[in-house]
Amino acid sequence: MNPVVGLDIAKGESQVQMFLDKKIPYKNSVKIKHTVEGLKELHSYLLDLERQTGLKPPVVLESTGHYHTPVVQFLNSEGYLSCAF
Repeated sequence: MNPVVGLDIAKGESQVQMFLDKKIPYKNSVKIKHTVEGLKELHSYLLDLERQTGLKPPVVLESTGHYHTPVVQFLNSEGYLSCAF
C-alpha cells in the first residue's frame, strides 16, 4: 500500500481525502477547520489511516497564499511529510 492524504485548502478550513493506494479512497472526505480542535481531528484521521496501512502517510496540499501555513506547521510538528503545490 502507498497511503496518501490530499488536502484542498481554503480560508479557515480544508477538505480532506485519504487514500489507501492510487485511486483507492479510504472513507469519505471530511472538512476540518484550521483551529486547534480541527487540527486534532485531522491528526485522528491521519492516525486511523496509519493504523490501517502500517505506514505514516504523506500529505499533499495546495499552496494557497498563507491559508495553508497553520496546517503545514501542525503536520511538521507531528512528523508528517507534507508537499505543497
